[in-house]
Amino acid sequence: MENKPKLVIIVGSVREGRFGPVVASWVAQQAALHGVFEVDVVDLAEFDVPLALPAASPKHAGTNYPRPDGMTALTSALTDADAFVVVTPEYNHSYPASLKAAIDWHFTQWAAKSVAFVSYGGAAGGRHAVLHLENVLTELHAVTVRDGLAFPNYFTLWQDGRPLDPGSAAYARIVLDQLAWWAIALRSAREAVPYSG
Repeated sequence: MENKPKLVIIVGSVREGRFGPVVASWVAQQAALHGVFEVDVVDLAEFDVPLALPAASPKHAGTNYPRPDGMTALTSALTDADAFVVVTPEYNHSYPASLKAAIDWHFTQWAAKSVAFVSYGGAAGGRHAVLHLENVLTELHAVTVRDGLAFPNYFTLWQDGRPLDPGSAAYARIVLDQLAWWAIALRSAREAVPYSG
């Protein structure tokens, strides 16, 4: 496919010893095998994303929003993306503050773009985090796809950088199929009529 949609895989945790980069690497491999997307992995630990926000809202300031220089590459990656996979753990039945800060520093970057979730954690596999993220990103006019991947008890069910469940790759393809359909449809719509939000 020419002019492939751009997929940004976001590593949401910045905690020391986090498992997120392992999961994101595997997701990137699955996306490369899927073949529809141009794939980029964005690790929030590589950026300066402050918790304190300016008084103005990014919803109204648009491209003039005063972001720190250390966030320039992150903003550019989110702006250029047609779709996202958010890789998140579950902390206290929700998602990391680092991820919330990255979301809150941006607004138009999420609008009318598709988002899928890959979560990991204990018994729930990070599903509580995903439920919260779905609410937040819907508020920012993103389109969350129905299916996602959740890895409960990941600490015993992954080995050598991949899940032990042989069905995981097939299910990842289902998620990527949904994400690709929406990414292509939404990109065409944004090109035909700019999204007003």
